[in-house]
Amino acid sequence: LIYILIEAWALVYLVFSFRSQLPWASCENTWNTANCLGLKTFNVTEIQNNITSAATEFWERRVLGMSGGIEELGSVRWELALCLLASWMFCYFSIWKGVRSSGKVAYFTATFPYVMLLILLIRGLTLPGAWDGIYYYLYPDLTRLAKLEVWIEAGSQIFFSYSLTAGTLNVLGSYNDYNNNCYKDCFWLCLLNSGTSFVAGFVVFSVLGFMAQKQGVTVDNVAESGPGLAFIVYPQATAMMPLPQFWTVCFFLMLILLTVDTHFVIVESFITTVSDLFPKWFRAPVRHEIFVLIICVSSFLIHLTLVTEGGIYIFQLIDFYGSTRVCQNFMVICECLAVGWIFGADRFSNIIEDMTGQRPSVFFKLCWKYIIPLLSLISFILYLVDYKHLKINDWYTYPDWAYALGWTMTLSSVLMVPLWAAGQMCLTAGTFRQVSIHLLFLVLVNQQVQRV
Repeated sequence: LIYILIEAWALVYLVFSFRSQLPWASCENTWNTANCLGLKTFNVTEIQNNITSAATEFWERRVLGMSGGIEELGSVRWELALCLLASWMFCYFSIWKGVRSSGKVAYFTATFPYVMLLILLIRGLTLPGAWDGIYYYLYPDLTRLAKLEVWIEAGSQIFFSYSLTAGTLNVLGSYNDYNNNCYKDCFWLCLLNSGTSFVAGFVVFSVLGFMAQKQGVTVDNVAESGPGLAFIVYPQATAMMPLPQFWTVCFFLMLILLTVDTHFVIVESFITTVSDLFPKWFRAPVRHEIFVLIICVSSFLIHLTLVTEGGIYIFQLIDFYGSTRVCQNFMVICECLAVGWIFGADRFSNIIEDMTGQRPSVFFKLCWKYIIPLLSLISFILYLVDYKHLKINDWYTYPDWAYALGWTMTLSSVLMVPLWAAGQMCLTAGTFRQVSIHLLFLVLVNQQVQRV
């Protein structure tokens, strides 16, 4: 669960945002080095000459306290540990009563970020240089579109942003009424998700355009991906604006609510999956609350390793190998084989028609049986062919045992599903097709357990 660590980081930044002088805006702090460059004299070209920005030093030296590598875990960062504890406490009290409590919390955590997003959008569009960033965001580089890797990355992002192959949609959808119009829900879900991402792009790139103008460089020189965008570039940009504390609070409050929502939904999905497998043990209210408490406490203790001085290296390792295109594409292939071929695309369409009164287009049948498995297989193969070892900031290379551990995480998700299914096939009586249909639901449930 990498979201919980992002939530803890954002909480730390939120607390520091209430200071009269933002600590990532100057080099007058105890953690700063002689190579630090404050915002008043900040220039990207100097960063390339062994000079680091104040925002980078605050992130790496004050918040993370980065060690020399994954071999040096160091001590626990107590501020991050307290924020991690607060995050898990909020998660527990959001889901301890099941969907009755988590659903009520979601009304706030899922809608309020849109208020923050709108505020940041209006502010971003009024910044000088904002339209340079928006032009960079909207104007396509047609030469890049000709590269197959771009489309593969786009497909991987769709898997990630829609929580496909993770099992959360399967579990949460099980709470719907039988006649719920899942066909319409999927349409609005896709429209809302993609629309939100599109609008969020204006928020990000308008600020990047503002930074580019301030620093006298092009937008591509200030753009970053990963944690650096949220915890270095954006705080640095808000520190350059009038009323920097207000804009920083808005941004990190939005980020916290987004991660909170995703975090407790994933945990709730895991809790529901286990409760469905063992209903006699975990369906009773008291037992359910105790089980949720055990999961949250044990998860907090495990995640303490991520808030050590070497925790960022573990985080990057889990993020890279725990949710790679290998896992995503393999799970997609398994799901399509199960639904489109074993269970049957026609039978699946009949059920949707019976539930919604509307039969899915034949295009969906083609996707389930042919198009999606083929594209996923191509992406799977190309990833393995073009595989490169994970590096941090292009300078830190993990030891061999860390890469082995990373691939073990990947294979734990990939191999467990077919191995478990094969074992059940041998132990269950009946013909191959009868047993396959019987195991379809169990395979998908097992997939959810392994992915969480």
